[in-house]
Amino acid sequence: MTSCPAGGAPGGPPPFPFPGSSYSGPAPLLERLAAEQPVLRVEWAGGGHAWLVTRHEDVTAVLEDTRFSRAASYAPEAPRLSGLFQAPPGMIVSLDPPEHTRLRDLASQAFSPARVGAMRPRVVEVAAGLLDALEKDAGDGPADLVEGFASPLAMTVICELLGVPEEDRDRFRSWVRRFADVSAPEEDSAEGGRLLGGYMADLVAARLAEPADDVLSALAAARSGEDRLSFDELVGLGFTLLGGGYDSSAGQIGNFATMLLARHPGVWRRLGRAPEEIPAAVEELLRLVNLNGNDTSGLPRIALEDVEVGGVTVPAGDAVFVAFVTANRDPAVFPRGARADFGRRDNPHLAFGHGIHRCLGAPLARLELAVALEELTRRFPDARLAVPESALVWRAGDVNHNLSRLPVHLRRSTT
Repeated sequence: MTSCPAGGAPGGPPPFPFPGSSYSGPAPLLERLAAEQPVLRVEWAGGGHAWLVTRHEDVTAVLEDTRFSRAASYAPEAPRLSGLFQAPPGMIVSLDPPEHTRLRDLASQAFSPARVGAMRPRVVEVAAGLLDALEKDAGDGPADLVEGFASPLAMTVICELLGVPEEDRDRFRSWVRRFADVSAPEEDSAEGGRLLGGYMADLVAARLAEPADDVLSALAAARSGEDRLSFDELVGLGFTLLGGGYDSSAGQIGNFATMLLARHPGVWRRLGRAPEEIPAAVEELLRLVNLNGNDTSGLPRIALEDVEVGGVTVPAGDAVFVAFVTANRDPAVFPRGARADFGRRDNPHLAFGHGIHRCLGAPLARLELAVALEELTRRFPDARLAVPESALVWRAGDVNHNLSRLPVHLRRSTT
């Protein structure tokens, strides 16, 4: 077993997060260090230190090892790292077994393949309607695919899933934005969380009193013997689904479109002619496009004892982060991992995590992303960015790489 040099030390790397991360890849320094020091101790900007695990094999090992605890990151003695998004305690992403196992077993009953598959016609209908309106409003000018398509598509789908009335969705979106802004004062993010939580509590109470055909009602009806989800657990799951189902999906729809239009326009046109290739393209984009704003999963785990990872000992009590962005480019798993291969057959990417905390909503996210690409590429095979890629503006301070605007000329085929 060996130790690693501390980041920020003389001659070592600067404090983390390293500068230069983008939707198209990790910070160049992190990419280099992942090859040289795949388990790296870094000083955290603002104080404290943590460990970054960057290789695919080591990342999956950490995510499978119960000695790395999510719940322990909420303990009073746990490291406190500034500028970091942390889900509230008690939510499914914040728990360890056996509490997590029980909650996930009950929650998974509401996300059957049949339920998700049955949503496809409605997702297609929403996407088509949004693009009809966007094309009409844009006329001969550029259309904003973020505000006119990606954001309302993701918001409509998750709100219909949860049973949120249409008139409340603009408020929901503003609260999510506040909650996800890690650069704002902590009290602003906390206020966004409080507003979301309060609304979700009222919505859960309404569904318990009068069930409907939505996921919240299905969650309330879930049973394991005599066990069922409590009121607070229903609120937490609704909160989790809203945040993950809106912000991440909306961000990746915009990011995927940008990646294809800016760097792979030929693939964009081909997908419009061959929609059967879209599922594989979605998987490759999930692997390649970097959603996480600080190049990690953003959720710390605490070593409950000294644990060896990749030949390096992580001391008990230290915070550990996994870097999906480098694991998804690991040359030991993905040949030419930094390059897009839209025909890649073996693609065990970690975009939705791994192990017990693997994203519960992954099937829904895949459905939304596939439908978005199908509708965009089929309708507008000759679409192009209205500004250079370098001129695109990204939301400052967000936990994810999210575009502020995506101006695109929605050109139908000229042939």
